[in-house]
Amino acid sequence: MSTKFTEYKGLDLPTVASEVLDFWKKQNIFEQSVTSREGATPYVFFEGPPSANGLPGIHHVMARAIKDIFCRYKTQKGYQVKRKAGWDTHGLPVELGTEKELGITKEDIGKTISVTEYNEACKRTVMRYTDVWNDLTEKMGYWVDMEDPYVTYKSKYMESVWWLLKQIYNKNLLYKGYTIQPYSPKAGTGLSSHEVNQPGSYRDVTDTTIVAQFKAKDETLPSFLQGFGTVHFLAWTTTPWTLPSNTALTVGPKIDYVLVKTFNQYTFEPINVILAKPLLNKQFGGKYFVAESDEDFANYKSEDKKIPYAVLAESKGADLVGIRYEQLLPWALPYQNPENAFRVISGDFVTTEDGTGIVHTAPTFGADDAKVAKEATPEVPPMLVLDENGNPVPLVDLQGKFVSQLGDFGGKYVKNEYYNEGEAPEKSVDVEIAILLKEQNKAFKVEKYVHTYPHCWRTDKPILYYPLDSWFIKVTEVKDRMFDLNETINWKPKATGEGRFGNWLKNANDWNLSRSRYWGIPLPLWRNDEGTETICIGSVEELYHEIEKAIAAGFMSENPFKGFVIGNMDEANYDLVDLHKNVVDNIILVSASGKPMKRETDLIDVWFDSGAMPYAQWHYPFENKELIDGHQSFPADFIAEGVDQTRGWFYTLHAIGTLVFDQVAYKNVVSNGLVLDKNGQKMSKRLGNAVDPFETLKEYGPDATRWYMIANANPWDNLKFDIEGVAEVRRKFFGTLYNTYSFFALYANIDGFKYAEAEVPLHERPEIDRWILSELHTLIQLVDEAYADYEPTKAARAISDFVQENLSNWYVRLCRRRFWKGEYGTDKIAAYQTLYTCLETVAKVSAPIAPFFMERLYKDLNAATNKESFESVHLAKFPQFVENFVDKSLESKMLKAQTVSSLVLSLRKKEMIKVRQPLQKVMIPVLDDNQRAEIEAVSDLIKAEVNVKEVELLDDASGVLVKQIKPNFKTLGPRFGKDMGLISKEIQNFGQEQINKLEREGEINIVISGNSVTLTTEDVEISSQDIEGWLVANSGGITVALDITINDALRKEGIARELVNRIQNIRKDSGFEVTDKIKVTMQKDGIIQEAVNDNEAYIKSETLTEELVFTDRIENGTEIEFDDLKTRILISK
Repeated sequence: MSTKFTEYKGLDLPTVASEVLDFWKKQNIFEQSVTSREGATPYVFFEGPPSANGLPGIHHVMARAIKDIFCRYKTQKGYQVKRKAGWDTHGLPVELGTEKELGITKEDIGKTISVTEYNEACKRTVMRYTDVWNDLTEKMGYWVDMEDPYVTYKSKYMESVWWLLKQIYNKNLLYKGYTIQPYSPKAGTGLSSHEVNQPGSYRDVTDTTIVAQFKAKDETLPSFLQGFGTVHFLAWTTTPWTLPSNTALTVGPKIDYVLVKTFNQYTFEPINVILAKPLLNKQFGGKYFVAESDEDFANYKSEDKKIPYAVLAESKGADLVGIRYEQLLPWALPYQNPENAFRVISGDFVTTEDGTGIVHTAPTFGADDAKVAKEATPEVPPMLVLDENGNPVPLVDLQGKFVSQLGDFGGKYVKNEYYNEGEAPEKSVDVEIAILLKEQNKAFKVEKYVHTYPHCWRTDKPILYYPLDSWFIKVTEVKDRMFDLNETINWKPKATGEGRFGNWLKNANDWNLSRSRYWGIPLPLWRNDEGTETICIGSVEELYHEIEKAIAAGFMSENPFKGFVIGNMDEANYDLVDLHKNVVDNIILVSASGKPMKRETDLIDVWFDSGAMPYAQWHYPFENKELIDGHQSFPADFIAEGVDQTRGWFYTLHAIGTLVFDQVAYKNVVSNGLVLDKNGQKMSKRLGNAVDPFETLKEYGPDATRWYMIANANPWDNLKFDIEGVAEVRRKFFGTLYNTYSFFALYANIDGFKYAEAEVPLHERPEIDRWILSELHTLIQLVDEAYADYEPTKAARAISDFVQENLSNWYVRLCRRRFWKGEYGTDKIAAYQTLYTCLETVAKVSAPIAPFFMERLYKDLNAATNKESFESVHLAKFPQFVENFVDKSLESKMLKAQTVSSLVLSLRKKEMIKVRQPLQKVMIPVLDDNQRAEIEAVSDLIKAEVNVKEVELLDDASGVLVKQIKPNFKTLGPRFGKDMGLISKEIQNFGQEQINKLEREGEINIVISGNSVTLTTEDVEISSQDIEGWLVANSGGITVALDITINDALRKEGIARELVNRIQNIRKDSGFEVTDKIKVTMQKDGIIQEAVNDNEAYIKSETLTEELVFTDRIENGTEIEFDDLKTRILISK
């Protein structure tokens, strides 16, 4: 083993990552992190499976970093953390990708390509990018078991899914229904409500809308509407393509309606129209005016800009029910009971927020429409016609086209978005219908309208609401239980669990499980033709036996799973079984009454696949029963994915856990936000703002990338990803930590420090050591609590502040001389031990976020000392917080020193006075004896840090400093509202004594409108005015006044300090060892020479100079220049 600390030429994070990755692989460190905790309490983590048919993006680095952090942390805390990888291999993303690649559509499957060939193609494409995903997983340091992943298309996984469905079926929670469902024509399948509510599914669209005129049949009008001539009902629609399917008009029974006399704005014909009274002004705004007499109607001409109108009659909606009207577009009739169509019915869902208060009702394409039509007496039939096979079908087919029976409109897509690129006609179906209705005096108003409309989460095309035969899970039966169980889950952030997810559960609909697709897990349901007998299969064994019965009944000739050995769990045995559609659709079973049973042709929603992973990944209950039943691998202690999974994986995990096991599937969940570009835009290839994760890791390394992502924003907030931010993290955090280690290694190697000496007792260490160790243990406690509470951002920021502000900027800078000066005695050993402990602890607490660099840091430290026996920081134990090390009064004292120093340095910067230029005095007013004692105790430190000769503390600064105060409206506004004006006036009238009291005591009471009000320092902003010859600044209750007068002696000392800096730089550049004694020759210069003569001992001591001489001329020396002074210096041994 090396006895020295490794020294480096520079920081190269990508190289560190590459070398550490090789070390992990060679030494099986990930495997050891699991095996070394054998027998320990398990910490259960579920991996949300990605689909490998697409490439990973930078957001996957973020998501996987979050998962990795807590698994590494819990391992450090002594838990055993198994992490099984998984692949989501079914569903729309795979099928649509495969169709694109094969150049086919869904309609071609089973015709130009067999289902078997298609499924084989899906199986090939689904794992196409596995290597790329594995590469990213390794390079970013995400530890997950990729050797034995669960794969959702494997027979064992599918068998477990069937078992789960059978449990749901046995509880009578699985049923078949013919209902209006969201349907994606471009995907060719129905969608569940949680898919339609994926983020981004609802988008603003501009559609052609029509207020249509439905002509009432005179003979059905009640008496109060007779005698006015022809009457039309006005009904508004944002989907004109549904008008041919209209079979009813729905009114609100309690709503007031009016009959209005006017002219049609397109045909100029006189018309009488009915609409809701509250919407009269909305529909008759703009170009309409209230007629004052019949003359306004008589004088109206088509070229007039304004159209008269008058209200003729009024009634309640209930009085209109039963009126019949002529079919608006008589292109087809319902195949059943057409005589009950085209009439006014009543519905409580009608509102007067928009439109006309009369709802165009097409039961084929709307759930509310279907419900109200069914409840009417007699029932209003939906617009279904018979196809060539005699089957009832809607007027729009499953591809989104009008059926052939509709003449010129037949074969046209109802939305232009369904056409292939470049093939859409100029006029959409909606526009064509609008033009037709205008010509026929059936359109009252046509206009463009912006509204939100749902789109398919996978095709990005608009969905339709469509009548479908689907299998549903009765989520409504368990939604209250789901809601109650959700209350026990720790959501990060809490608002997502209570709001977005909790509200969703409260209003959950039954889960449409059916998908009319080919590549996925088939519904394990077989039914007879009459639909009176159903069997749900829950295992391969059960299916095998049922097939044998079917063979005996003569429905099957042979068993497709011949050779499969029941009870044998070997992979080779299960490879004999394929449960996909192309196989199981050929299986005919026999019912209890001896009838043939065919499989229900649909597949199941792919979200059920991933929601089943807690059980199916272990082939439960056929294997590993103890893992689930014994709670060794269920429920999860922790899961994490994007916020969109509240409508996806988070939901289906929770639903299945509740439905089957009546318990939560996970206890803690981090719902991470989006990764946006630096301007807050969503990343996409189209916009050209997507960040390549591999390029980022290659350039900046995984540690800087991970640290930036975690430290920059809470995981659940959206992250604006700016590559400059990663560069800044590399420079500020990792650069600072690297420089701190390099400083330590340089001097530790010179002195031969190997941590071989006995630990210097805490009480024998100097105050600065005790302070940094106190801060270190405060950090350990804070970071431990932050990780435990799933708050990695809090942890990262605390570590970053400690390293940059406390360790590097304060401790190392103030202790530099202890490392490179003096004998190797107790003080120096204490300094080495303290800095070593800080570096080792930082490596351990930071390792979950920056696993590669912290591994290198830990190993470099430990290689020289052999202080710990762990082969890796990821096998080591998380540092223990020891209260004995924490000294809060010392931390408070040092914070005062840091605050004062920071204020003085900011004043120097403001006046452009270099820190090397000594100043005479800083004055600090003190509020009380405690503050005086604290600042006095660190005054020497302040003097050295900011380069002043005196620190003067003032008990009464009234004669020196004048304080100013103003209200802080940000805090006062929310607290005091309308009284804020009075309070702010009172604050501005505060005298010096009141301001001092508020600063000293932290609060003050004032009386406003007879009431006592307490103000705190948070409610105001206090500052100080500059005084002649001084600069004033304040922060955190501390004010400093800096004397900026520079006399001759101070100026000379400043020159001496500049010379020390230049000599040190020349020493270093000339290759001298830090221990070499030198001779310095300087070219004569009057001012510089005077300064050197007055400060010679100081210069020699600081630069290890034995002899310092002046000469008239130097030929080969180094020219130096500062503050308008110039000379040459020559250094020799």
